[in-house]
Amino acid sequence: MSLQEPTSPGLWLLAWRRLKADAAAMISLSIVALFLLIISLSAAGLIATDWDAEVAVSYAPPGWSKAVTVSAETDKTEDQNIPDNPYDPLREDIQQIRQQLKGAAPQVDWYGVQDPLAADIQAIYSDLAKQGAVQESGKKESLPFGADKWGHDILKKTVKGAETSIVVGIVAAVLATVLGTVFGALAGYFGGRTDDFFNWFYSIFTAIPYLLLILAVAAVLQQKGVSTIILILALTGWTGPFRLMRAEYLKHKNREYVWAAQAIGASHWRKMAVHIFPNVSHVALVQISILVVGFIKSEVILSFLGFGVPVGTVSWGSMLNEAQNELILGKWWQLTAATVAMATLVTAFSLFTDALRDALDPKLR
Repeated sequence: MSLQEPTSPGLWLLAWRRLKADAAAMISLSIVALFLLIISLSAAGLIATDWDAEVAVSYAPPGWSKAVTVSAETDKTEDQNIPDNPYDPLREDIQQIRQQLKGAAPQVDWYGVQDPLAADIQAIYSDLAKQGAVQESGKKESLPFGADKWGHDILKKTVKGAETSIVVGIVAAVLATVLGTVFGALAGYFGGRTDDFFNWFYSIFTAIPYLLLILAVAAVLQQKGVSTIILILALTGWTGPFRLMRAEYLKHKNREYVWAAQAIGASHWRKMAVHIFPNVSHVALVQISILVVGFIKSEVILSFLGFGVPVGTVSWGSMLNEAQNELILGKWWQLTAATVAMATLVTAFSLFTDALRDALDPKLR
């Protein structure tokens, strides 16, 4: 009978045990997972595919609110609703003309001249009125979360906007962390002139205020699109991971296991990627989770200022950009939906990031 030697749990298993013991971390992780599930279903075309369909009247209020229902008929002004002016010298003439125009097939225009196309024009107007009545009859006067100016469902619009904002935040955070990790590894491992060059490059980016740097890069590219926003955020957000990864590589390159790898003939690239990186990968993972939160807010700012997603693409930032004009008219539901969704995700992601950083810290038990 052979006895197995007990094995100590690894870094990731210990981190998972710490996370499970933290109730706030698990709740935050559940919220983040729910958002990721929603955007996955949206990207697959299972939900919110018809977010741009005009399913309601303009500015349809939420069904649970006490807002006044706005219908298309309120925007129409008809002549019969205009009161007569008793002091108008042409009052009787205008009334006579109105009576003539109310006939079955009026052939007289406002100047008393026979119009040969009056019957055809009236038929066209009648067809258009019928079509408009059919279209308006199919539109709802209220929705669970209201509608925007064009009658789009705010709930579906928020889901589709979450897809754009979260994808931008995740992809840009991964690219920025990859850039920062590569630059930090080269600077920290080789040192010397390589370290001086990357430190000089890092100082240039950090000397400019972050928001001003983002706007400057956006103005230089002069293109709108999701890929452009990802490129802007990745090129401006690598400085944080670079600083941390450089410090980690400076610390680990003189450890005993790196000397042992050098003794067996391992190359510099193998020591950097195979031996050192697995021991500092938790730092990169935490940086990704931190940057996701910052980049989601940055995308919202860019879209709000007009440098973000193009026309036809919805995001939380574009929703807030539209809501600033709607709020003046008292239409608050689009602003509320985008703000609540963004605040919920950012708060949950921030709490999960703090818990993950504590769980991966080997100094904490």
